[in-house]
Amino acid sequence: MRNWRLPVAGLGLLAGLVGAGLALDRAFPPDLSRLEHTARLVTDRAGRPLSALPAPGGIWRLPTTSADVPPHLVALLVAAEDARFAWHPGVDPLAVGRAAFQWLRAGHVISGGSTLAMQVARLLEPRPRNLRSKAIEAFRALQLQARLGRQGVLDAWLTLAPMGGNLEGIRAGALAWFGRDARNLDPAESALLVAIPRRPEALRPDRHPAAARAARDALLLVRAA
Repeated sequence: MRNWRLPVAGLGLLAGLVGAGLALDRAFPPDLSRLEHTARLVTDRAGRPLSALPAPGGIWRLPTTSADVPPHLVALLVAAEDARFAWHPGVDPLAVGRAAFQWLRAGHVISGGSTLAMQVARLLEPRPRNLRSKAIEAFRALQLQARLGRQGVLDAWLTLAPMGGNLEGIRAGALAWFGRDARNLDPAESALLVAIPRRPEALRPDRHPAAARAARDALLLVRAA
């Protein structure tokens, strides 16, 4: 008689957790307004940019999807920032476990274990860097990936990634730093734009060219690996 009680209790606990998760999702939906408020680009008949109106706050944020960038940029982004992007639900338990182990051993943060979805959560709702914020980002990442899907999370990162100053997103970065459409970025240019969001002000190529080149070259090694 007791043999069936444990599975039933387990199913009940699972159902309770799922129900609690759904209730939290409804009660605390993610704020997607930054994705909705983007700059407006005016182009000629050939699609060449003529002028643009910035997003609120004077931010040059252009909507960007994976179709707007070369495939090698997407491949490098995933390899460098979220190697298991294809299978995890928004939070990578292996990366989180590795980050926790390194933190316990070293006594300070070595790596954050942030997935692309967690990075998007932080870009949508900036918070102080602490454990509480990390927990909120993980919850938001699960929400975002469930709502937007993997492609939507990828597109959100490509749109929101900070490029230094008031620039956000790969398209804005490509136009500002290289004067070209993001579709025409070569591997070295793509590597720099993937690297800049890690330290947007410190890696601005106009102010810190040596640091920008070093960060770019480090990511090109990831691509070659």
